This record gives sequence, C-alpha cells and structure tokens, in this order.
Amino acid sequence: MDQKLFKIIVLIILIIFISLFFALDFYQYTNLSFIKDKQLIMEDFYERKPVLVLMIFALSYFLVTALSLPAAVVLTLLGGALFGFSIALLIISFVSTLGATVAFLIARFLAREYVQLYFKKQLLSINNGFEHEGAFYLFALRLVPIFPFFIINIVMSLLPIKTWTFYWISQIGMLPGTAVFVYAGTQLAQINEISDITSPSLLLAFTMLGLFPLVTKKVLKYIRKEKGDE
Repeated sequence: MDQKLFKIIVLIILIIFISLFFALDFYQYTNLSFIKDKQLIMEDFYERKPVLVLMIFALSYFLVTALSLPAAVVLTLLGGALFGFSIALLIISFVSTLGATVAFLIARFLAREYVQLYFKKQLLSINNGFEHEGAFYLFALRLVPIFPFFIINIVMSLLPIKTWTFYWISQIGMLPGTAVFVYAGTQLAQINEISDITSPSLLLAFTMLGLFPLVTKKVLKYIRKEKGDE
C-alpha cells in the first residue's frame, strides 16, 4: 500500500475514534463528579470481578493516552480509588507510558516527515540540540504537570529523539506526577476539583526537579569549557 494513502487511512481512523468519544458523550463518564457518584458501584464490581475490571481499566487507559483523549487525570484518580496506591501506580505507570509511546509513534508517522521537510531551516538548531540533550528536555517537561502530556507526545515525535529514549524517559519522568494523582485517588472523597491536588508549591517542586539535570549538565559543560580555556 502506498505510504501516503496509509497515512490518510490512519488519520481518518483517528478522527473517527476521537469524534465518537465526544459524539457519543463518553466524556461524561470520565469526569470527577461521575466517578465519585459511581465509586461504590465500581468498587463492588471490582470485588466481584477483579481481573476483568483491571483489564478493562488498563485497556481504557491505554486508549485514552494513545488517542490523546482528555480523560487520563480522572482515570488516574479512579485507579487509585479502586485498586489502592501500589496496584494503581504499577498499572497506570506502565500503561500510560505505552499509550504515550503509541501516540508518539502515530504522530511521528503522520507528521514528522512533512514538518522536518517544510521547516528544515527553522528546525536546524533545535534538531542539533535535541540530538545531544533531548532526553534532558523531555525529562524536564514530563515532570512539570502544567504541560499537557499529549502535546509533549506530539512535539517530541517531530524531533530527533529515539523511540526507546522517549519511552524510558517518559516512564521515569511521569512517575512522580502519577504517584501524586494516584495517591489523591485513594482520598477521592476529599477531592472536589482537580485543582485541589496541584498546589503552586507542588508545581514549583516538580519544575525544580525537572530542571535540575538540565541545569547541572549546563553548569558542568561551562566548567569544563572554562578549565579548557585556562
């Protein structure tokens, strides 16, 4: 099959799935008030069919992240409420990273060639920087909750970063934020808004943690340069 035609087919399938999510009003099932109202019912179902519920949850989370649908935060809270901290963190950490990697690969397949071709000159310096420090930038972005992860997936797919690097950095970088939201899910009854979870001090702490490796590398590079000039 012609690659251009295949890209069109993939794009159409994506549009159909995303359109159905909103057209059939599935979004109503992924808001905070809904999961709080149905928490006892879902907990009862989990007690009776634990393996089935875990499988449905993992598949749902994977599809949400792979298709970049706006439901990951609420599903993370739900996971913490249903499964407890340890099980939810284990499942969500790996499934979210797999979903993000699929989203990354889809976006790379559909758009990278065109973006790199038509913006070659503008991206030259950015490409050079990412070839050497892309992992540090990705790690910093993953740790800062103010950046939507689906945007990071798309942007990274357009730049020269290896898929394996994207995967393992995402796995590590998303873990602290995931842990915070999973733990919040274990206290679901006390949460009225998503903003109740992320205080300014918490966001600042994640930002500093994310920037630390990049700043450290820059400082060490400067020190070596200065020593070389002496």
